[in-house]
Amino acid sequence: MQDDRIPMTRKGYEKLKAEIDRLRNEEMLEAEKRVAAARAEGDLRENAEYHAARETLALIQEKLAQLYDKLRRAKIVDTEDSPPDVVAMGRRVVLRDLDTEEIETYTLVGLGEENYAEGKILVSSPLAQAILGKRKGDQVTFQAPMGTIRLEIVDVSLPE
Repeated sequence: MQDDRIPMTRKGYEKLKAEIDRLRNEEMLEAEKRVAAARAEGDLRENAEYHAARETLALIQEKLAQLYDKLRRAKIVDTEDSPPDVVAMGRRVVLRDLDTEEIETYTLVGLGEENYAEGKILVSSPLAQAILGKRKGDQVTFQAPMGTIRLEIVDVSLPE
């Protein structure tokens, strides 16, 4: 049997719960009010507002179902379990490209927590997989679509 659990940090889990609460307690209620108001206008066959409100409600329900599924399959990873100087989920990692000297900072996160603009990358990404378990000062070779990249781990820490 395949493990379909989704690893995520406690912060990611709480963010997911908050999104579910927001959808259920705000957007869903508002959409239900719009459906009721449009229904009160009479003939539903040619009531565009009613059909649009029902479609919006269905989209919210679908999104909620997806989020509940993620919540059900969530496996909270305790970021405190691994040594603080080891690259692991929930860690902030500073990398130096050994060829270009460019410095990049990433935080390894679970599904649904990723935000590339903020440097939050999936722990399952090829880059994260290449550096998992490594320590400050270690060097890794990473195969990217544009070729081989050589990296040095400059620092490992818990995000602020």
